[in-house]
Amino acid sequence: MRTRLPAALATSALSLTTAVALAAPAAAAPADKPRVLSSWTQTSASSYSAWYAAYGNKGAWSAYGFNWSTDFCSTSPDNPFGFPFKLSCARHDFGYRNYKAAGSFSANKARLDDAFHADLRRVCTRYSGALRSSCDATAWTYYQAVRAFG
Repeated sequence: MRTRLPAALATSALSLTTAVALAAPAAAAPADKPRVLSSWTQTSASSYSAWYAAYGNKGAWSAYGFNWSTDFCSTSPDNPFGFPFKLSCARHDFGYRNYKAAGSFSANKARLDDAFHADLRRVCTRYSGALRSSCDATAWTYYQAVRAFG
């Protein structure tokens, strides 16, 4: 024979279950978060490509708790002289913000800045002649700015 819980007891049990579920800590980020972060912030074109694919599908990475916010190139133009630096700046912001949150920014800053410069230089490979020289010089200026002030 089945017994039924009185309605008040059932409601109390449900409230207790709900309270425990709400009080439980949020799921921790996957253990490989540092590895993924590192793989997306290297100087190589493949690292940039992997980050770009994830950037386009941020929801798939929500369990990792990455900070995807960006102000792009901050107070500098995102597309100086028509050179499209905006996404390079976004990846640089991603690295800065996530390594700061992880408490390991100073150990990674130089590599993040070098990756930024590599990304900018890859943008410049689209050009030739004087435009290429101008792009490379602008990339160098942006790189020097983040090294000094980033």
